[in-house]
Amino acid sequence: MDFANFASQLNAGTILPEGIVIITLVGVLIVDLILGRTSSRWIGYLGVAGLLASIVALYFQWDSTNHIFLGGAFNSDDLSIVFRGIVALSAAVTILMSIRYIEQSGTALAEFIAILLTATLGGMFLSGANELVMIFISLETLSISSYLLTGYTKRDSRSNEAALKYLLIGASSTAVFLYGVSLLYGLSGGQTELSAIADGILRAGVGQSLGVLIALVFVIAGVGFKISAAPFHQWTPDVYEGAPTPVIAFLSVGSKAAGFGLAIRLLTTAFPLVVDEWKFVFTALAVLSMILGNVVALTQTSMKRMLAYSSIAQAGFVMIGLIAGTEAGYASMVFYLLVYLFMNLCGFTCVILFSLRTGTDQIAEYSGLYQKDPLLTLGLSIALLSLGGIPPLAGFFGKIYLFWAGWQAGLYGLVLLGLVTSVVSIYYYIRVIRMMVVKEPQEMSDVVKNYPTISWDLPGFRPLQVGLIVTLIATSIAGILSNPLFTLANNSVTHTAILQPATVVTNQVSEITTEPSQKL
Repeated sequence: MDFANFASQLNAGTILPEGIVIITLVGVLIVDLILGRTSSRWIGYLGVAGLLASIVALYFQWDSTNHIFLGGAFNSDDLSIVFRGIVALSAAVTILMSIRYIEQSGTALAEFIAILLTATLGGMFLSGANELVMIFISLETLSISSYLLTGYTKRDSRSNEAALKYLLIGASSTAVFLYGVSLLYGLSGGQTELSAIADGILRAGVGQSLGVLIALVFVIAGVGFKISAAPFHQWTPDVYEGAPTPVIAFLSVGSKAAGFGLAIRLLTTAFPLVVDEWKFVFTALAVLSMILGNVVALTQTSMKRMLAYSSIAQAGFVMIGLIAGTEAGYASMVFYLLVYLFMNLCGFTCVILFSLRTGTDQIAEYSGLYQKDPLLTLGLSIALLSLGGIPPLAGFFGKIYLFWAGWQAGLYGLVLLGLVTSVVSIYYYIRVIRMMVVKEPQEMSDVVKNYPTISWDLPGFRPLQVGLIVTLIATSIAGILSNPLFTLANNSVTHTAILQPATVVTNQVSEITTEPSQKL
């Protein structure tokens, strides 16, 4: 092969942000090898700096031109840039959360950050993958790293149990997903690129055959596992409860964003002839997720399990934009995931701070916290109110955009269900806030009565303080800045030829219909 032609197809500059993450990963391991554990906090800062540099590189790739890698295996369009930015930013905040947490657990920080950066790399590639092999490799990179992170605190039996359950269920999900994409490969005549798969299925005359529908169901099952959609949510409560808290913070935002990025690209590009069918399946998933997530969250006594079921419900809300299938729907998904990044990580930062000081995550133990730690109470309250959709916080505008996009698309029943379940969610969020701000000293929990006073000036708590303040400010002002943020989300969709494959296939249907002799 001519080298110049190969270089032009490779287009390595497209994956510069991912290259920076790889360099950061190697740098973290080298610094740890040379300096040892005495450099642990500096390793954390190095990881954050590398991820921020990756986000800057993504910013400079932002325009209306699609950049492809390896001849189309990876697409660095504006939609993938936003999703990759969400994954990278969630990993950066997660590292800030992790420094003190991992030190206190007695495990090595450098290895933790290296595995987290590997998961970030998988999530970023998954967000722009445009070919089956690239999708599968990216998905497995993200998944295997997530299993390792879940069981990272080896001395904690709950972490080991959570990792084992996650691995077993995840392996089953991967097998189902792989079988689905293998069916696509066969039905399309050996195509692996998503647009070529749609074209191959069409020309083979099997666009709405049983085989395609089976492949669709299997692929959706794999995506549903990654986004924690019911009934593929079985792993979520146990993993959230047993895994290290910084890990579940990343899984709830970074991994979920990558999953939704994959869903948009895969469904709109490879399955344009069965749009009604995949919208029907996702409607069922959205209904189950919103009802199950919000109703079961009412009965939880653990803060981490409550946030787990809240995450399932939030996935149901986001799916409204996907089912709408319009530019407004996709833009509302992107906007909601942007603000969800800040409000969810703000909540988890507060949970980590409380558990580091008390060793518990039981909701009842938060009683009276306001009198001992007003800043932590404020941060957790703002995060929970935003997740509940209380104006004028970011979550309110996120749900408004999602529900409005769904209403415009005629999803009246789904939007009304979303409104009802949102009201239900406010109850269990407010319950935690009410418990924290009780005024009578006798109503304090024993844990809060003995709440240790730890100076914010201690080095291990500074990254947590930075993470809390940044996410708290972002959650508070994102509602005010909702218009420019939504403009960013909308541009990421309008600058991406996300609906073009459907148009191309429709044109090809007309051609093949008028020329029956050309059908395979």
